[in-house]
Amino acid sequence: MNQPANSRLEEIDQFRGFAILLMVLANYLAGVNIVPAWLKHAPDIGLTVIDLIAPFFIFAIGLTFGISWHRRAARNGRLKAYQHFVTRFLALIGIGAILSAGEIWLQIDGATINWGVLQAIGAAGLMTLFVIALGSRWRLMIGLSLLVLYQFLLDNFWLNSVLHSPHGGMPGSVSWAAMMILATVFADLFHSSRAETGTTATKRVFFLAACLLALAGGLLLMTAFPISKNRVSGSYVLISLATSGLLFAAFARFKLRLPTLAAWGKNPLVLYVLHLLLLGLMVLPDIPAWYSAAPAWLVTLQACALIGLLSATGRWLEKKNITIAL
Repeated sequence: MNQPANSRLEEIDQFRGFAILLMVLANYLAGVNIVPAWLKHAPDIGLTVIDLIAPFFIFAIGLTFGISWHRRAARNGRLKAYQHFVTRFLALIGIGAILSAGEIWLQIDGATINWGVLQAIGAAGLMTLFVIALGSRWRLMIGLSLLVLYQFLLDNFWLNSVLHSPHGGMPGSVSWAAMMILATVFADLFHSSRAETGTTATKRVFFLAACLLALAGGLLLMTAFPISKNRVSGSYVLISLATSGLLFAAFARFKLRLPTLAAWGKNPLVLYVLHLLLLGLMVLPDIPAWYSAAPAWLVTLQACALIGLLSATGRWLEKKNITIAL
């Protein structure tokens, strides 16, 4: 795969920042009673706009995973590259476990959170790492095979466990890994469209065609397997990938340049952890009128304050040229 000269692409920072900002808003709104159901996760079967946010971030990881690994392997050798990424994803799982323990203690979004989004991403990243050095076609076949295997195990053995675990628990990580692996294939199509002069338009058509094909595949799967983020079903994975790809294509095509989003995208982990700490402060008083039963004006004010504080932090880190990454 041809690699672009600079993997710090503005459109990827923008897209990643957008995903994290939406994730923060979704987590805040999840515990507010006045918020309608379509702005919260579907309880099981079904799909809401909020269910697409985590896949946006998975897709953003996939966009840079291959470039980052190949660059590190070329500079330090494959062994050290693998060691770096294993450490990174294990650290994500560890940080996620600490945060999940805090969420249980604070009773945020329910009291049974035992497998948060960071654990799901970390586990998916470890599985993706096993195949990242392979070519696009191999990763495509492996990603689809994992999805088929997961759907079979889900329907025959894992359903009860998955339904009682946030993000599908450890079994669900297989499906999240399939999503990330397939996202790296989409990334190859996108980056090749930038690297090869004279064929950019054709390569972009391939990227969009892949998105539409994934969407068609997901809609077809829905006739046999229900769409569900809670189950991380095959139809959910394919439709989420397609939606993520089409949205990212819009960011790239229309050259959206919002400084605040770029700042969020450069320090996503810091802002994600900080938002959980701030959310804990909102929940700690245990006064319904302050959070869960808050009126619309207070919800709006709190959401703006939360986003404003995190945006200011992100811009400050960017101004100081501070990028905190694992």
